[in-house]
Amino acid sequence: MAFLTFDKTYSVGIPFVDDQHAGLFDALSELRAAILKGQPHAVIGRLLQDLLAYTRSYFGAEEAMLAKAEYPGLGEHQKKHKLLTAQMAECVEGYKRSDAALSLHVINFLRDWLTSHILREDRAFGAWLSQPAPRP
Repeated sequence: MAFLTFDKTYSVGIPFVDDQHAGLFDALSELRAAILKGQPHAVIGRLLQDLLAYTRSYFGAEEAMLAKAEYPGLGEHQKKHKLLTAQMAECVEGYKRSDAALSLHVINFLRDWLTSHILREDRAFGAWLSQPAPRP
């Protein structure tokens, strides 16, 4: 059984967003599997860097979508994205500078953050975007 599997539990009802979330789940699961298999430092470092790049790219696209839709919670949503990407970037840099193994604690933190964020914040914008636009 996979570490983290995207299913309807995590759907926000927007296909683009759901596809991106599934990609994040896959990338995080791949990173965890590499750690458990004892893959070389360089392999894990590349997977960690790829996860950060994917996260930044996706967050940017999501924020652009929300800006275009004039989502009222965008500012707070962006702050949460910025904090996570800063934490991830710090982790990547620390991992690059060290020969130490990447802790499963970090992977579990990312899993918990991602699932919680989807179920709370992303579901909120999914519901908001699904509402019919007001008519004049």
